[in-house]
Amino acid sequence: FVLFYFLGGLAALWLQVAVSPDSTAPTIGASGAIAAVLGGYILLYPRARVLTLVFIIFFVTVIELPAVFVLALWFLEQVYFGAANLTNPTGGGGGVAYWAHIGGFGFGLALIRLFATRRDKQIPPRIPVY
Repeated sequence: FVLFYFLGGLAALWLQVAVSPDSTAPTIGASGAIAAVLGGYILLYPRARVLTLVFIIFFVTVIELPAVFVLALWFLEQVYFGAANLTNPTGGGGGVAYWAHIGGFGFGLALIRLFATRRDKQIPPRIPVY
């Protein structure tokens, strides 16, 4: 896990620097490595569900959404804001390294199978926490 995490962070750093080599913002952080873990997670646990708070005016509820759906939305958000930063001559983005997130996520998708160990154990039944 540590090697996967570290290499995912390096892949994230590489894409961020490749896309924005003239950036004066620091490019150190764990978010790209976390994005690599998310990319691996989506392939290792494709049917997982994520408990999600939903706010509708004054009503709050918890629903379960497929992890694939949640992570796909997150990834599309990163691509959208990353592309928007490319079109903004001042950079924008508020110091968020969107391309690092995209690079880390792509690394996780591409290479998780090299790092994952075989799991033959029966997965225990899911118990709701709410």
